[in-house]
Amino acid sequence: MRQTNPIHTETSINMFHQDLLTDILLRLPIKSLLRFKCVSKQWLSLISSPQFHRRRRRLLASSGILLCQTTDLIYHTSLAGTNSEPPFTSLSFIGDPAGVNILQSSNGLLLCCSSFHTARMGLGRSYYICNPSTQQFSILPKADFENVSKTISGAYLVFDSSKSPHYQVVSVRRCSSPSSSSSSSSNSYHIVTYSSETRAWRLSGSPFTAPVMVFDDGVLWNGSIHWLSPTGASLFFHIDQERLGTMPAPPSAEKWSNRRLRYFAESGGHLHLIEVYGSATRFHVFEMERDYSSWLPKYQVDISAIVDAFPVMVRSFPDSNDPVFYAFSLLLVKEDEEDSLLVLHVPGEFLLYNLRNGTFKKLGPISSEENIALQTGCFHAYQFTETLAGV
Repeated sequence: MRQTNPIHTETSINMFHQDLLTDILLRLPIKSLLRFKCVSKQWLSLISSPQFHRRRRRLLASSGILLCQTTDLIYHTSLAGTNSEPPFTSLSFIGDPAGVNILQSSNGLLLCCSSFHTARMGLGRSYYICNPSTQQFSILPKADFENVSKTISGAYLVFDSSKSPHYQVVSVRRCSSPSSSSSSSSNSYHIVTYSSETRAWRLSGSPFTAPVMVFDDGVLWNGSIHWLSPTGASLFFHIDQERLGTMPAPPSAEKWSNRRLRYFAESGGHLHLIEVYGSATRFHVFEMERDYSSWLPKYQVDISAIVDAFPVMVRSFPDSNDPVFYAFSLLLVKEDEEDSLLVLHVPGEFLLYNLRNGTFKKLGPISSEENIALQTGCFHAYQFTETLAGV
């Protein structure tokens, strides 16, 4: 009869317990994990390990959407349709006297800046990187380069804990005087990049000229930051190669007065764009080819059934050239192997629209307080997943 080695048996049991403990901890909220770091050195080492961070990120990818009006009006809705406790409801822990606005969300970290009303208050604007789950934040230092403005025209946070514990902030700034390659400083720009590894800014690439460009709405995809222009060629900046490139204009022959860019973002490794023309209830979800050759119509959306189900969406303007307007916001295109979904907000409701079969359903319950807030005023939407990453 074969005899069992007790050392091997004990090792197997320990490995089983370690795997079971890891599986349990992976599913706990950040607040619990922060407390459990104090249980033992073993738990601290496990929860702090890069492998644990990567597994948790894969498990909880795109877990919810932040809806933000002001610093103290932040709401969270789960894509799973559950009414779970929000990871946070305020950024007041930053302590900026003017309050802060969220600019970008990247894998659990937020790029924020002082409220847009700081100029009226006579205050300088500060930029922050924060982890709202752990209530940690860091103030970005000022960048001081010759012939480069200190004022940021647009900024984007780049962070992926599966690749590096460090983050970068890519900013666009005007040239303060004409460069050798620019005809004037009014439309001349420079890319300036901050690294949390070096805690310093650096000039990236060469100065460039650009037409009217929406630099404050950049989208990270394919290793690059992308910006759309309503009048000329749209641009992208490859982060590692530090070079600029161009991409095709949005795919429509409609006049700009009739065009409304309603969505521009990345999902499932793809770059998506949605334009709605006038008061149309039908539109396409376009996807950019990876070689930047063209925008392809990936899905066709028809929200006429949603309008019928929620007549509160219909707004009339008799004296306008376009007398009917439909009140809705496109929050997220969620595309993976299992689902292709469009997350919408109509007054008082969040909806999931199935891009493959055209059906829709309510995403989940909304409290009366949220319902009132989300029916009045504008808000911004950001994908968000909790992380233990430091700043």
